Amino acid sequence: MERSELNIRRDRELLLAALDRRGLLDAKPEALSALREASRGRTDLGGGIFYYPRSFFPAENLRFLLAGTGGPDAPDAHPNERDGKRLLVLSKDAIPPAFEGERFSAAGWKALVGPRSWDNYLAIKEHLPFLAPASLRGERTTIGCGDRLGMAGPGHIRAARDFRVSPVLAQLSMRELKLTGRTYPRVVKDAAFAALQEGFDRGFGADGDHLKNIPDIDTALDAGMPMITLDLTEVMDPGPASWTEAAVEEAFGRLAEPVRRRVLEGYAGRTFSLPGASVPVPDLEAKRCALMYWEALEFTGEVDRHLRSRRGDAYDLEVSIDETTAPTVPAHHLFIASELARRGVTVNSLAPRFIGEFQKGIDYIGDPGEFEKQFAVHCAIAKAYGGYKISIHSGSDKFSVYPAIGRLSDLRVHVKTAGTSWLEAVRAASLRDPGLFRDLLAKAYDYFPEALKLYHITPDLSRIPDPSGVPDEDLPLYLERPESRQLLHVSYGGLLNDPDTGPRLFRFLIEREELHYGCVGDHIRAHIERLGVPPHGR
Repeated sequence: MERSELNIRRDRELLLAALDRRGLLDAKPEALSALREASRGRTDLGGGIFYYPRSFFPAENLRFLLAGTGGPDAPDAHPNERDGKRLLVLSKDAIPPAFEGERFSAAGWKALVGPRSWDNYLAIKEHLPFLAPASLRGERTTIGCGDRLGMAGPGHIRAARDFRVSPVLAQLSMRELKLTGRTYPRVVKDAAFAALQEGFDRGFGADGDHLKNIPDIDTALDAGMPMITLDLTEVMDPGPASWTEAAVEEAFGRLAEPVRRRVLEGYAGRTFSLPGASVPVPDLEAKRCALMYWEALEFTGEVDRHLRSRRGDAYDLEVSIDETTAPTVPAHHLFIASELARRGVTVNSLAPRFIGEFQKGIDYIGDPGEFEKQFAVHCAIAKAYGGYKISIHSGSDKFSVYPAIGRLSDLRVHVKTAGTSWLEAVRAASLRDPGLFRDLLAKAYDYFPEALKLYHITPDLSRIPDPSGVPDEDLPLYLERPESRQLLHVSYGGLLNDPDTGPRLFRFLIEREELHYGCVGDHIRAHIERLGVPPHGR
């Protein structure tokens, strides 16, 4: 039954009265800062009324916080917004007209209660600038916290805030936007309101992930996303990697003469001595590189100039060459890095395709020793050509190689995670709602064939135990098995859009938000610790 407007207004007045009794409405900024340090999660005031102490921020003559004041947002809101959380704006004077919501007066204050909308995000970030995503170009260690549901942000923040690591709280690809029914403005504002809820004022990044063209890049930039991961798949030509010598020579001879001269004089037959590594570039490999990457390098320069025209120096360009079937050998990485530097491209991070398998949601597949040898060379190349960060795509759960990644990169690294946080939402269901988890697992098989068209994974589904004989208390073990992890990992689009499991999962996560945050936070913290990131303050 819908709550009457009279009850909603009464609840809002009760909320202000409760805050007033606690001395918070007139508290000095230092007292609110101490409150944020001492608090965690939400404070319930009874009758379904609650607020988040860490979200209480003063700015000029205004005060802001997140609170629950009488029921969910509009029925047409995205499911992750139907939790009753609202933005509360308080002032002794007038509240700026840019904020949308219901305006009223209580406890001697003018007040506004409004949705966590894009318009209210645009309004609040003018007063609390830390809510706008920032360039993390100057930060040494960054972690991409893909949040497919728009509800995991507080868990990500709780993991990151205790370490010398900067989180990219907003990170989705066009593929993920389509599968989750979200948009870049929604992704950005969900991350911002998570930062407000947790009182996280250190700044965060936002990544338009795996974008392939300038129109899509502009969509991300228009939403205020400073990081662009440029996926070069559609402008690279992987074919020459397997061509015969004769085919490479013939195709190379058709390139423009200035390109041929640059490749022959700058790379062919040379050995590059770098601090900590020696990288030979055989004549044939130099020619392969020209055929495979030249067009992609030219496009990268165009994108870099476009980003600079839109954002000045406040952008983070990541170059992704990992979406290939063959590993990026050191000679190819060096060619790419050198040519990007020659073009004046400002590279914040670069993602090679590493030796072995970086499959979704599971540990590294391959020889860790051989990975270390090649990774050390990749790090030496990155250091020699501008000092950009090495980026680890599909980086979640690669625990066996994390210590080497952290050590060899000297923590100048960006680790991308996404689906692993979705799996922690599923883990929460396995812990407290066995029926929901069993239905998620059963329906994942239905959506798996379609998901396999989008993701490269190789699980043997026959190894997954039949859940009919598994006790409820053992269901979380499915999140420890590589095969069931990958089954659930890639089937998220179908499960979230399923008319039964989707709404049930969102409702469960709203009702069990602290459990959800705990699962996400613990898992991401394990990633950060395994990399060897020092605690914040050291």
